[in-house]
Parts: sequence; C-alpha cells; structure tokens
Amino acid sequence: MKKTESISIAQEAPETSGSARPGGLRKALSFSNISAIYIFIVLFAVFAIITPKTFLTAGTWLVLLDAQSITVLAAIAVLIPLVNGVFNLAIGAEVGFAVILVAVLQTKLQLPWGIAIPLTILVGALIGIVSGLIITKGKIDSFIATLGMSSILLAGLAFLSENRQIIGLEDGFRLFATGGLPLDPNNPNFKLTNPVFIMLLVAVVVWYVLERTPIGRRMYAAGYNPDGARLSGVNVGRLQVASLVAGGIIASLAGVLLASRINAGDPTVGPGLLLPALTAVFLGSTQFKGGRFNVWGTVISVYVLAVGIKGLQLLGAQNWVSDLFNGVALLAAVGLSRYERTARRGSAIRRATPRFGRSKTPTE
Repeated sequence: MKKTESISIAQEAPETSGSARPGGLRKALSFSNISAIYIFIVLFAVFAIITPKTFLTAGTWLVLLDAQSITVLAAIAVLIPLVNGVFNLAIGAEVGFAVILVAVLQTKLQLPWGIAIPLTILVGALIGIVSGLIITKGKIDSFIATLGMSSILLAGLAFLSENRQIIGLEDGFRLFATGGLPLDPNNPNFKLTNPVFIMLLVAVVVWYVLERTPIGRRMYAAGYNPDGARLSGVNVGRLQVASLVAGGIIASLAGVLLASRINAGDPTVGPGLLLPALTAVFLGSTQFKGGRFNVWGTVISVYVLAVGIKGLQLLGAQNWVSDLFNGVALLAAVGLSRYERTARRGSAIRRATPRFGRSKTPTE
C-alpha cells in the first residue's frame, strides 16, 4: 500500500467510528434484529383487545411463565449441540425417558427422590456420551444417529412404563417443581415456581460459557467451520461429545421437573417437546446475533410462540393449533436463519473487497 493511501484511510477512520453509534442503534432496534419482540408486541396488543378478561390476568402469565420454563430447558438442550453443528433429534425422547426413569426409581426401586433425581440426570449424561461417540467415532450423521437414539429411548420408556402412567411418587418430590417464591401471602398458588428460577440459572450459565469463554468461541468455530477449527487445533469431536452430554443433562433435568409437576411418570409427555424446542432455537438464531444460535434469542422465542398459541387457545382454538403454529414458525425460522447467514457473508465479502464492489467517483 502506498503511503498516501494509508494516510487517507487513517483520516477516514474517525468519521466512520463517529457515525457507528447511531447506525449501531438503528441496527439493534431493526425488525430483522429483534423481530420476535415486535411480534410479541403485536400479539399482546391483539389478544389484549380481543380477550382482555383472561389474557391480561396475572394468573395466566404466571402459568405461562411456569409451563414454558421446561420448554426453554429443552430448547437450550437442543441449542448447545447445534452451536457445534450437531442436530439432536432425540431431545424429546430424552426428556420423556427421564420422566419415566425418575418415576421408576422411586416406585419400583424404592429410592428416595433426592437420590432418584441425580441418578436420572447422570443417565442423561450417559445418553449424551453414547450419542456423541456414535457420531464422532462411528462417523454417523447426527440426524441419523440421534433419530435412532430417539427410537431406542422411546422403546425404553415404553418398556419401563408398560405404556401406563406411573403413580405413587413421594409427596416431597412434587414440591421440586411446584414450590417457589410466593407473590401474594393470601394466595399460596400465586408464585414464581422453582422451574422458572432453574431455567434462568441454566440460561445464564450456558450464555456465559458460549459468549464469554474460550470454550464457547471454540464451539462456535467448530459449528461454523469444523475443518478450519481442526486446522486451528480445536478438538471438534470432543466438543461435539461434550455438547451432547450437556444437552442430555439439561434434557434430563427438564424431564425430572416435568415428572415432578404432574407427580407421575407419564409416557406421553416429553417427546412432544422436540418441535417447539427446534422452532424456538431457529427463530432465536434470527434475534440479536444475525443468524447465530444464541441463548437469549431462544428464550424470548419460546415465550413469543407460547403467547401466540395461548392467545389462540383462549379464543377457542382446537388443541392441534399448537402443532400448526410451531410447524409454520419452524419453517419460517429456518428460512430467516439461512437468509441472515447469507446476508452476513455477502456483507463481509463486500467489506473485504471494497475496491472491486464499486468504482470511485472523481469527488472521492
């Protein structure tokens, strides 16, 4: 580069940095960056006008907050492997298997719930290890590997439960999910439940690891460009196994909370969480990070989708509307996610090659 060119670039830098702040604010508040928040505002306004007597009650929102906390945990369990480029289609089955296992440990093996919970979570970690080794050592695509694992787990929970609800769990176990922080001394049911606090704790920990640690940066690198990450010395296979283990632990925790909430081992709950979890993760990737999987985008997306479904149900919609809503949202979210990534790559190429993208005018 010529000396005169370097001087001219140095003189242009302060002007660019001075105008970055307003542009950054516009980008942060743009629809493409926080579309879920704008959608939430629209949904809230519509349902608040149409059905204010039920939609605007505090009880409705506390129930929504509590019910979706387990969906958030399932979504985070999907998110962590996806950051590493691994699809885990067994999340729903992992949650369902944990629901049955924690019930079987208490009823058939007569173990206290304080021991049954950590054992169930340990089994979730072992499931993650097996899935990870099948993918990394067996060289089987994550779609096929986790789909096969899902089928195995569904068979396992059917065998353990004999396709029947398992009842007779300890009374103290129910408090694990139904206990919490009362908000009204006169109404003990008006409270923030333990699953909400557990969900927030897990979200903060996962966010910190992904966004603020070298391990998180390696995980994003492994998911974005595994071959380049390997050449940089990153053990991609080990990260993929670790991400599936973390996802298995969180999925098992979600299953334990779900079993505690209903105080039974129900073989029909759990597997249905896969679709809303995937939908929230892909929709969340279009929030804040421009096409990159992230925790807070996922959390917000879970509740935005839940608000839409809850509002429709309050208007008398059938139960199948949730599947329809999540299916359409998943297709839209995947499309938006791919569009965001393509747009970012194109923008990066244009910034890297400004002289080839346009010709200077005489005034420049």
